[in-house]
Amino acid sequence: MSTVSDYFGSLVFDDRVMRAELSAKVYASLRKTIDEGTELDIGVANAVAQAMKDWAVAHGATHFTHWFQPLTGITAEKHDGFISPAPNGSVIMEFSGKELIKGEPDASSFPSGGLRATFEARGYTAWDPTSYAFIKGKTLCIPTAFCSYGGHALDKKTPLLRSMEVLSRQALRILRLFGNDTAKRVVSSVGPEQEYFLITKEMYDKRPDLRFTGRTLFGAKPPKGQELDDHYFGVIKPTVAAYMEDLNEELWKLGILAKTEHNEVAPAQHELAPIYSTTNIATDHNQLTMEIMQKVAAKHGLVCLLHEKPFAGVNGSGKHNNWSIATDSGQNLLSPGETPYENAQFLLFLCAVIKAVDDYQDLLRLSVATAGNDHRLGANEAPPAVISMFLGDELDAVLRAIETDTPYHGAEHMQMKLGVDVLPKFNRDTTDRNRTSPFAFTGNKFEFRMLGSSNSIACANIMLNSAVAESLRIFADELEQSTDFETSLHDLIRDTIRAHRRIIFNGNGYDESWIREATQKRGLLNYRTTADCMPHLLDEKNVTMLTALGVFTIDELRSRRDIMLENYCKSVVIEANTMVDMARTQIAPAIEAYVSDVAKAAAAKKKVVPEIKCGYEAGLVRKLSVLVDEIAQKADVLDEALVKIRDAEDIIEESAMVRDLLLPVMCELRVPCDQAETMTAKSYWPFPTYGDILFSVK
Repeated sequence: MSTVSDYFGSLVFDDRVMRAELSAKVYASLRKTIDEGTELDIGVANAVAQAMKDWAVAHGATHFTHWFQPLTGITAEKHDGFISPAPNGSVIMEFSGKELIKGEPDASSFPSGGLRATFEARGYTAWDPTSYAFIKGKTLCIPTAFCSYGGHALDKKTPLLRSMEVLSRQALRILRLFGNDTAKRVVSSVGPEQEYFLITKEMYDKRPDLRFTGRTLFGAKPPKGQELDDHYFGVIKPTVAAYMEDLNEELWKLGILAKTEHNEVAPAQHELAPIYSTTNIATDHNQLTMEIMQKVAAKHGLVCLLHEKPFAGVNGSGKHNNWSIATDSGQNLLSPGETPYENAQFLLFLCAVIKAVDDYQDLLRLSVATAGNDHRLGANEAPPAVISMFLGDELDAVLRAIETDTPYHGAEHMQMKLGVDVLPKFNRDTTDRNRTSPFAFTGNKFEFRMLGSSNSIACANIMLNSAVAESLRIFADELEQSTDFETSLHDLIRDTIRAHRRIIFNGNGYDESWIREATQKRGLLNYRTTADCMPHLLDEKNVTMLTALGVFTIDELRSRRDIMLENYCKSVVIEANTMVDMARTQIAPAIEAYVSDVAKAAAAKKKVVPEIKCGYEAGLVRKLSVLVDEIAQKADVLDEALVKIRDAEDIIEESAMVRDLLLPVMCELRVPCDQAETMTAKSYWPFPTYGDILFSVK
């Protein structure tokens, strides 16, 4: 029997394969392109393409595809065969460097937010050599960027790579000031924890709302939910264990470092967490992970739900984005280190993150904004929509000492100065984690907890990388002009803490008093919905920063605002139409059938025993009749709201109407439907209840 180490990465054209399959000269050239970003020679590309094709064919591949991440939030691929005709009527297997480097898929049907006209179909994919090619089924998948004929980025990978590059550039400026002349790159790394639900395919197929929208639009609270906390970290059920075993094997073959698996809080909810990878590779891997989770589930008669809030009243699913930055030699720049000198450098990078999160709260919030995540943010299992940072007691005490120029009474009880020769050491992980904080420091990384489970992690990391890069740029500009580095460093860190103290909060983010304090006293932003936050992408400060750093053009920013708002509107409109359909064609008829049969039963009883009052039946018929009338009336109102939304003049107005007009009526329609569910005989109810679904997997 083979071990994990035998097959791990067996379907990846990784460094091990490249060393074995490429000549030393070609390998060195390719490695330089990957590590230093140098231009790829066409001769090297041809050699790599030949080796890649031979390796893929040996593993059973017959096709190749440029695998990319359009602005749909999922991945895309167009498959081409390796075959080329031979003169004798047979075929040969070919793959050129030109085909490796560039593809030309039809781009007409991908969202562009107005970057091109509908009839302009040409788009280009460009090989990303920093992310390894892999085999999926019988297809060699080549990770690529995707752009329009005019050069605009139509994907998530391109701006992510830009943000990583600009972060590296600005971080290196800071490292040079601290005497580090050996680092060539600074790389952001991510470990995204992935939450999900598993339900049986049988239950899923009987719920139109799950099939059309990914979440239940109706459903009364079951007798038992997550109240006993008996599912969290509990014994994994046999069916789920078998699923997790197969999932791990498929992920490991693709070199995805899936490590941790456990039951989450809600019934039927689970989590998978990988080991850290560079942000680009982690993003590719997370997209693959979500795809494979769903495919493996189907093999086990299950459905994997990635919606942020598939069931009302129980915890939804998030994706915790554990982010850090390190040099190419492996020095973690968010680790306090072992010496005072390293502490000073750490504190400067820490302050860069603090400043970035405060200055660009809106960008971080809108980077995780979706219709699904709006249901989750601010609920009991998720951070609030208000951005804040948790640092822990000891680190906060260090910053307060610097801020007030007072002694630091920490581990070494000495005068706190930022002269690098006397800066005291301090420990990390001396306080508990804060699960209510949107952005929490956890020893040598930050955990950005606001992402939704179905989100691509690209958007959040683009904004995080860019905002931190901007802070570092400002710091470097100031320190490079200084004639007294230590004094300037001390003043810069102190002034930064003073200016951005408001963003640091170590308390309970769920407490309503915190929301009042955050918004009314501290002036922090509270964008509760996608419609609230997404228009701020084009605020002047955001456009100035993102375009000056070269992460986006103004046209790319405008397109993304429009695409995200369009997705928001379309998602909610689909849900509203599904609710109307289910209410009219399933729920109301089911209630009517039950009421009719109850009334007939009462009439039959009175025939036998005329003096009987049939109070139970009469009361039930009365209550359900009132509810079914209310359901019909609310369905009509929702229908009318759907019609009104069509008159919106632009996407900003439409998204506001969806928020203010559509969603409230959807909530109103749900109330009588869920009440009726609790009063209607189970045999009449048209689809499985929450109790059926959440406890269906054995």
